[in-house]
Amino acid sequence: MKYFAAALFFCCIACNEQQKPSTPTTIQKDTITPVAKEIANPYEPVDVSPMDMSYLPVDYPKLKMAKAITTPPIARVIYSRPHRQGRKIFGNLLKWGEPWRLGANEATEIDLFQPITIQNKKIPQGRYILYCIPQENSWTLVFNSNIDSWGLKPDPQKDLFSFQIPVQHSDTTAEYFTIVFQPTAANNRSANLIMAWDDVVAKLLINY
Repeated sequence: MKYFAAALFFCCIACNEQQKPSTPTTIQKDTITPVAKEIANPYEPVDVSPMDMSYLPVDYPKLKMAKAITTPPIARVIYSRPHRQGRKIFGNLLKWGEPWRLGANEATEIDLFQPITIQNKKIPQGRYILYCIPQENSWTLVFNSNIDSWGLKPDPQKDLFSFQIPVQHSDTTAEYFTIVFQPTAANNRSANLIMAWDDVVAKLLINY
């Protein structure tokens, strides 16, 4: 009888062990790190006509940092660079006789850090909008007082100075509109403001 009771006891223990739910096996899943979506700029659309800046003297900020110059600059032009993209620019995209902002986006501005002379006219130190009225063989270049503006809405009442300048037609084409200062060989107190796009080059002589 004792042997029977002991056998029954161990049999019940075995049955209980078989009835216990088994601990589920944890399956390790592969961890996949999400790849960030790459975009050109998450804060602002990328401008196809980026802003640029030209100094007189040329490379003035680099000269200043290298301590090669200690005086203020003569002038600075801030403009946006449209590009040609296979288009015929003058007489087509830009109509003859219609004002043009000399760039894209904001109105092009010229900062004069000291007075300059153009075609015997003295222009005081200050900030000006710079725009032109293109013709096939000449431009009218205008200094205007409506600074910090977008695009160009000509207001003759705010025009301060205007100059007629010749243009040249080049055998090569400039993809990006460019404004740069170029010192003249005549003396060290004058420079040309070069404005070039497509096959057209215009020059404004500045004396200081």
